Amino acid sequence: MSWTTLLPLLIILSSLIPGLIIFSLREDQVRLRITLNLTGAMLKLSLVGLMLLGVSQGLEFRFSVPFLPGGGLVLQGDALALQFITLSSILWLATTIYAIGYLEDSPLRSRFFGYFSLCVSATVGVALAGNLVTFLLFYELLTLATFPLVVHRGTAEALRAGRIYLSYTLGGGAFLLMGVALLHSLTGSQDFVPGGYLQPLLQNHNASLMLAFGLLIAGLGVKAALLPLHGWLPQAMVAPAPVSALLHAVAVVKAGAFGIVRVVYDVYGVEPMQALGLSVPLMALAAATILYGSFKALQQREIKKRLAYSTISQVSYITLGVAMLGPIAGVGALVHLVHQGLMKVTLFYCAGNFAETLGIHHIREMDGVGRRMPLTMSAFTLGALGMIGVPPTAGFISKWYLGYGALDAGHAWVVLVFVLSGLLNAAYFLPLLYRGWFAKAPTTWPAESNLGTGKPGWGETHWMLLAPVMFIAALALLVGIFAGTTLSPLSWSQLIINREFGL
Repeated sequence: MSWTTLLPLLIILSSLIPGLIIFSLREDQVRLRITLNLTGAMLKLSLVGLMLLGVSQGLEFRFSVPFLPGGGLVLQGDALALQFITLSSILWLATTIYAIGYLEDSPLRSRFFGYFSLCVSATVGVALAGNLVTFLLFYELLTLATFPLVVHRGTAEALRAGRIYLSYTLGGGAFLLMGVALLHSLTGSQDFVPGGYLQPLLQNHNASLMLAFGLLIAGLGVKAALLPLHGWLPQAMVAPAPVSALLHAVAVVKAGAFGIVRVVYDVYGVEPMQALGLSVPLMALAAATILYGSFKALQQREIKKRLAYSTISQVSYITLGVAMLGPIAGVGALVHLVHQGLMKVTLFYCAGNFAETLGIHHIREMDGVGRRMPLTMSAFTLGALGMIGVPPTAGFISKWYLGYGALDAGHAWVVLVFVLSGLLNAAYFLPLLYRGWFAKAPTTWPAESNLGTGKPGWGETHWMLLAPVMFIAALALLVGIFAGTTLSPLSWSQLIINREFGL
């Protein structure tokens, strides 16, 4: 086998093998566990960089082994896969550092980091999947790998959240399996291709294709938190902050949204979607989810639950952009997949810092926190302003393309959805910023810890909790400021859409 054949597999193994070794470590083998975690994360990022370089030079990366009659287990490193795994690899490295600091004195760290690595391996497998059967396999492995992370604390509340999460995701997996099986019976396990591969079936199998699409969206909509399949997400906020960041920005919800992108663009294609009338129902569902999540976020009094409902709303921007079937809206959807991930990880890191350092869990407890933790609050401010869509943040870029794309595709009503959602975003984020920066601080915090170093400016919390926050917050700002450069997520999204639409 050539290196271009093996590289997709090596990217998955770079986190899978360290994860399996970590399971066998004793709790007191701290240095070895940290070494394995960081080595795996940095190796994965290096391999992804190598694949990026190869794809930019026209190389093809494809690994395939026989699996089912009519199709194999296929991993392929196309441009869309690289968009997702580059995001996942960067955020995994940052979240690994964050999790090491966050769980420094916690029990069961080997179990946690073992499943943590398996989760990232499954996420990368979802991204690299070259056909629906391979996608389904890694999609279900992702469910199994994330369940132990949701219930990690072992409390009654955590176990209840885990049961809810498992019931939703396994049910969604069953729908996805039925949709994949139906399409497999019609076409076999064909590889994902720009523009889809179902055009020849439009003459005689319209009803089957519509049913299969409904099943696929039902299965993917659970992890993407589309209405009414979103109920697991707010409950899962009982998990530790690194897990919340992983669920919302790196793994689970992004796997669902990414799957919808694959189905719309690389299984069905724009013309079959239009011919079958599938785009309008998907647009309506996504728009309803955007507004529902925004309204529900406004009602929450816990920081992480407000962020959870914000995720339900923001991730549906991706689905809505793809469903509009226009090239400009598609660019907005794909770049929002990256931008939302950066902004939401920043917000969950900050929420974790507030909770771990000062015992802040509720919005009412944020009064004056910006003067106690100015760097963390600055990062939180950047993330919140990005979610609202204030220029020049990353959120402004993706929302601009989504709104302009809606007009270009002839869906002017969608702009009203974006405007209303933006106003609601401001309504549920700006009060947090006001409290943090301008409200009077209490004489004592709910549970101030001694994680800080005591040094001015850097003494607000442990450096392993602060450094990832500042890095990702800065990255979320820079990808907005330099969106027009060649190597930006926006430019890469334009490359993908040009291939999908044959431009």
